[in-house]
Amino acid sequence: MRSGTITAARSGTFALGGDLPVHRLGFGAMRLTGPGVWGPPADKKEALAVLRGAVELGVNFIDTAEAYGPHVSEELIAAALHPYPQGLVIATKGGFDRPGPHKWETSGRPERLREELEGSLRRLRRERIDLWQLHRIDPAVPEADQFGAMQQFQREGKVRHLGLSEVSVEQIQRARSFFPVVSVQNRYNVVDREWEPVVEHCEKEGIGFIPFFPLGVGKLRELGGALLEVAQELGATPLQVGLAWLLKRSGVMLPIPGTARGGHLEENVAAAGIELSPKQFERLGAMTAPDEARR
Repeated sequence: MRSGTITAARSGTFALGGDLPVHRLGFGAMRLTGPGVWGPPADKKEALAVLRGAVELGVNFIDTAEAYGPHVSEELIAAALHPYPQGLVIATKGGFDRPGPHKWETSGRPERLREELEGSLRRLRRERIDLWQLHRIDPAVPEADQFGAMQQFQREGKVRHLGLSEVSVEQIQRARSFFPVVSVQNRYNVVDREWEPVVEHCEKEGIGFIPFFPLGVGKLRELGGALLEVAQELGATPLQVGLAWLLKRSGVMLPIPGTARGGHLEENVAAAGIELSPKQFERLGAMTAPDEARR
């Protein structure tokens, strides 16, 4: 790491569940896989280097899932980083089946969730998952069965903390009758704030909010307007400004930008050093965008 390089430590710290501190700017490992989030990466050596580089840049929170590959992302993390450095928190997810590239099918049957958890433990080479999240609530399976299975995983000591993904406030509240919800992972970025009520609920309850697609799959760079203007004012890129807005939006916000390229990784992490003025933050918050630029 070069002298003066900005690290993820500049993003501040949040304690998941009150006892698991992470730097707020993390790394999402979905994009390390092949096209359609399927199969191995085109350049495995580069993927491993990106993971090691993230840790060198102070990232100590990595988000992955059984479905990424499937299995590939978790295997890469273990290959690159095991034995893990002290303080590295790895979150993974279960609840999606993958019949092929770009294809996702919810699968919340308790026996399937257990199978996924056991597989994640093997692939990540861990005796306990730091944070295990339900990738989606399966509408075809009673919520109580899914939440009950997660409760059991925690009681058995196979997971430390539990979280949810793409859920409403009401679903979070129902899950909390089974276990403490320490994280929620919903789609969210500066121009896609459909889940604003969930962000507000997480702020109120001290739940970590992990925005996925925090950069709109890279499309934020194409929007122009206030995003480009503020980027020019700060000598930054639009994507960096988008991440800086998320970090300023809330102390429970844990952005996890992902990339398969070392140069993009350094650019993303450098966003932790960007300071938005109140007026810049307000201008960015007033932005809107067409649907195709949000998702």
